[in-house]
Amino acid sequence: MLVMKIQTALESSRGMIGEPSTSVTDDSEPLPPGWSTGTDAEGRTFYIDHTNQRTQWDRPNATQLPDGWEERIDANGRTFYVDHHNHITQWELPTEAVRRTADDVERMRRQATEMFLTTRHQISDEGESRPTSGASRASISSSSSNSTLTSDQVLEELEPLPAGWSMSKTESGRPFFIDHNNRVTTWEDPRTSGKTNESTNNMPTMSVKSTDDLGPLPSGWEERTHADGRTFYINHVLRTTQWEDPRLAKLGGPAVKYNRDYQQKFNYFRSTLRKPDNLPNKVDIKVKRSDLLETSFQAIMTRKDATILKTRLWIEFDGEKGLDYGGVSREWFYLLSKEMFNPYYGLFENSAVDNYTLQINPLSGTLQSNHLEYFKFIGRVAGMAAFHGRLLDGFFIRPFYKMMLDKEIGLQDMQSVDLEYYNSLNWIIHNSVEGLDLTFSVNEEVLGQTVEHDLKRNGASIPVTDSNKREYVSLVIKHRFCGRIESQMKAFNEGFNELVPAQLIKIFDENELEMLLCGIQDIDVKDWQTHTNYKGDYSPNHPTIVNFWKAIYLMSNESRGRLLQFVTGTSRVPMNGFKEMYGSNGKQLFTIENWGTVDKYPRAHTCFNRLDLPPYSSYDVLTDRLTKAVESCEGFEGVD
Repeated sequence: MLVMKIQTALESSRGMIGEPSTSVTDDSEPLPPGWSTGTDAEGRTFYIDHTNQRTQWDRPNATQLPDGWEERIDANGRTFYVDHHNHITQWELPTEAVRRTADDVERMRRQATEMFLTTRHQISDEGESRPTSGASRASISSSSSNSTLTSDQVLEELEPLPAGWSMSKTESGRPFFIDHNNRVTTWEDPRTSGKTNESTNNMPTMSVKSTDDLGPLPSGWEERTHADGRTFYINHVLRTTQWEDPRLAKLGGPAVKYNRDYQQKFNYFRSTLRKPDNLPNKVDIKVKRSDLLETSFQAIMTRKDATILKTRLWIEFDGEKGLDYGGVSREWFYLLSKEMFNPYYGLFENSAVDNYTLQINPLSGTLQSNHLEYFKFIGRVAGMAAFHGRLLDGFFIRPFYKMMLDKEIGLQDMQSVDLEYYNSLNWIIHNSVEGLDLTFSVNEEVLGQTVEHDLKRNGASIPVTDSNKREYVSLVIKHRFCGRIESQMKAFNEGFNELVPAQLIKIFDENELEMLLCGIQDIDVKDWQTHTNYKGDYSPNHPTIVNFWKAIYLMSNESRGRLLQFVTGTSRVPMNGFKEMYGSNGKQLFTIENWGTVDKYPRAHTCFNRLDLPPYSSYDVLTDRLTKAVESCEGFEGVD
């Protein structure tokens, strides 16, 4: 009974068992190693190959293969034989009577190529299939047997398909070929075109990992191929099936931890911020992409009363026709953030711990004469982002948020900013400083010159002792984070508080304030996938959607952010994940809609967080078109 279950399962999944052979076999010969026999319900004998886990009606031949030959199994479970001497393959067991020469194989290749060209079809713009030349069916005379071969017979008699390939037919009977390695289909026979890896030569430039790097399937999982050529996965533990590769889950980024306390604070924060009744419906802000920082500075700072910025923002890029229903303003905040926080302008600099966390440059005044006006401008922009529910593309050191909240900065804050400096101060606290000749002053290098700064009045003449060393460490930290940038931080807070009262943001701690202003940097793909809507005939199991999420999982976090920015206008995710994404009409989940034909590129509606995605049939085409759309698109047309 167990053998019959194995046989039945293999028969249904691989479709390998046909009618039993009527030829007489010699049952006296022993079976090859790894083979056994079974009997079905009708009393018919079949043979089980335990090595390759398949069954067949024909008795396996125990005869040893000639020297230089090898038996293999193709993607469809069929046995073929490889002649390593002549570099050819054949279906028949290699006896002297049926061995093919290299000339025989080359002749059959020419026949298959000619037949393929004779019966090839093209798809017209209207979607109708029409022959390019010749009749729809043809025959070729075989020089070796004088028999007429149809195109199907020629293809069948040709050498086996490369590993990972299979052949199927359309409803009209036209054969096509499925590359299971790259999840693509083609009209060209890979045995005649010599381009079995053609699809891999045109991979998109976006950072997408290869499925070959995923490793083995988890324990209890099995990969199979559906009748239509799509790969699906069986979870034998839970007895479920799915289209999505289970190995992709580990690439989805850190999970979003829902913070109920933050959500309550955020709801209160949003409900408190109200537009005054005496303001117009919108404020026009016209900027140029080519000079975004300066044109934005002029548009914001020429308004003496910042209250006008609390009304609806209507951003217009010079020379573009986009109507701002939320998407254009999100992109404006995103692009302007990159300009404002660019260390090239000398207003901010990278922290000592990494190259993406920012801190105020204490020497900004030496590089920009009106730097305080720019810090006030940046404060206004940050306040506008918080007021209108937008996100900035930048992360600051933790003490920056503490200074916004007027909180005391301690030694532990130094650890996250400058580990070497922290270790030095920590050593001072836990060890004797006698004999170190320290004073209440610090030396700093300013434009190539060493400048001494007193931490307290006449600090250079006050020695540091074991009794006052904690005061010394406290003053060093205060100078390091606050004293050197006091005027810049004051200007920033002044601009920010013109739109958001200082007392209102104090309901948050420094971590929550960072999430409020900048969102989440690491993107959780599973959360993204869970909180996505579909339109048209798309659904989570649609082939195009399965390929879309596969591409997202295999992208780097940076590439995911670029795609998210393309669709929503920002690369950041709200504190509690994708379920809290906002559009022009309030909460608006990420949406994918079936649109257009496969020759079109994807397009985005940032005001609705919607991606219009054509129904691409293959993974490679989808990633190529999606990458080109994200990397090449700039500007707005119509409503966004």
